[in-house]
Amino acid sequence: MEKKTKVLIVGGTGYLGQHLLQAFAGNYGGECELYDVAFTHHSSPLPARLLDAFPHSPAFPVDLKSGLGLNSISQDFRQPDVVVNCAALSVPRACEQDPDSAMSINVPTSLVNWLSSFETNKTLLIHLSTDQVYQGVKSFYKEEDETVAVNVYGKSKVAAELLIKDKCQSFAILRSSIIFGPQTVSPLPKTLPIQVLLNTISQRYIYTLEFIDSLKKGDTVDFFHDEFRCPIYVKDLVNITFKLIDRWVSGRFFFTEFHSLALHHCT
Repeated sequence: MEKKTKVLIVGGTGYLGQHLLQAFAGNYGGECELYDVAFTHHSSPLPARLLDAFPHSPAFPVDLKSGLGLNSISQDFRQPDVVVNCAALSVPRACEQDPDSAMSINVPTSLVNWLSSFETNKTLLIHLSTDQVYQGVKSFYKEEDETVAVNVYGKSKVAAELLIKDKCQSFAILRSSIIFGPQTVSPLPKTLPIQVLLNTISQRYIYTLEFIDSLKKGDTVDFFHDEFRCPIYVKDLVNITFKLIDRWVSGRFFFTEFHSLALHHCT
């Protein structure tokens, strides 16, 4: 029997993390028998709906600030072949309010040190970054363009990229823009600024969870009219991650959909 690829999803309870778990479970038509998958989480207890959906994927509580919990993975899951790091403090406003937490969570020092502790440095680290590493003064940035972040969130992601490039032998950094798509198995809190694509009887529409309560009340919601982003469909990002795992591709990549949209057009 062919040896399964051991995959650890860091931040498995988040939006992208849950969609990756669904894909590895075969819900998107993938070859799930090729992988042995585990995931980490920070909040406890885990939602029953999440545990029921992925009964074959062990869950490990991990504090990325301190690294507490990573040794349990070493003992019970062993060294992973691939780590997909989806964990982040990704709300820019929250990062501005607590820059220390933003840096300690978004710069995966404890995770990188843990991976370096294994005798063989063979693990491929796929790290989710952001388009906010760029200054935003031009359109359609390329991977080789200078990173000049203008907020704490972007600066923490730049620092993470530098750390990974310096310490890791095998890595892929995915700079994505806004990720949108279907709701997750275990619904996420309405405070998270993600776009959820809903299917209703009458229409399909994208709305921002952070603003839904205000919209229901008929309140006015303010949007930037001069901020343009390139949203990416979550299942496309999942497929890209699978291709990186299968082909073991290393480097830094900027992934978005082709078209750019003003944020107010996303509503």
